Amino acid sequence: MVLGTIVNALAIVGGSIIGLIFGGRIPEKYNDTVMKSMGLAIILLGLLGGLKIQDQDVLLVLFSLAIGSLVGEYLCIEDHLESLGKWIERKMGKAEGGIAKGFVTASLLYCVGSMAIVGSLESGLVGNHQTLYTKAVLDGITSIAFTSTMGIGVMLSAVAVFVYQGLITMTASVMKVFLIDEVIRQMSVVGGLLILAIGLNMIEVKRLKVGNMLPGIFIPCVYYIGKLLYFKIF
Repeated sequence: MVLGTIVNALAIVGGSIIGLIFGGRIPEKYNDTVMKSMGLAIILLGLLGGLKIQDQDVLLVLFSLAIGSLVGEYLCIEDHLESLGKWIERKMGKAEGGIAKGFVTASLLYCVGSMAIVGSLESGLVGNHQTLYTKAVLDGITSIAFTSTMGIGVMLSAVAVFVYQGLITMTASVMKVFLIDEVIRQMSVVGGLLILAIGLNMIEVKRLKVGNMLPGIFIPCVYYIGKLLYFKIF
């Protein structure tokens, strides 16, 4: 059932290995330029995702980001991700900052996009892994560039991808009734805006706590469930 997710995680590991092999041979100034260019490309991907929005979605997307950010701040999601990255750094004896940055940035990027959500749902509902296979190719390629600039922390994001997408896949049959096209579109729009925020972080325009905004992706689904319950009761 989670074959697509396994392939996706392995592609990240494989791309990261290639990035580690060649990354040390690239001068720092080139690494910095590559990172900024990747940031611009990610901003474009985020814009394309956000442009899926329709007029009737605007208010819900705004509320999703606001409520999701409040929930994320309360749960301190980004702080926990960074703490996990720094704990791994200490265990591996690495300099502080390297692994944590790569782990957090890559984990968020690979998890918040619409392909992660839709692909995992297709995998769990009908056993169609094609979307996740496509995502695996894209993630594998980007992990080469990310690892060459941010180090081994990018490889460790494969674990976050496996857990996140695996959970969505395993619970897909339960969520099926709630995940109509409208809800998936709204979730994808929020995810696109979060990808845009990751791109802004990478080009260092402003530091945004994207991890704390992550719950916003699931607010449209929660809203739809609440609406169904309301009409059922009343």
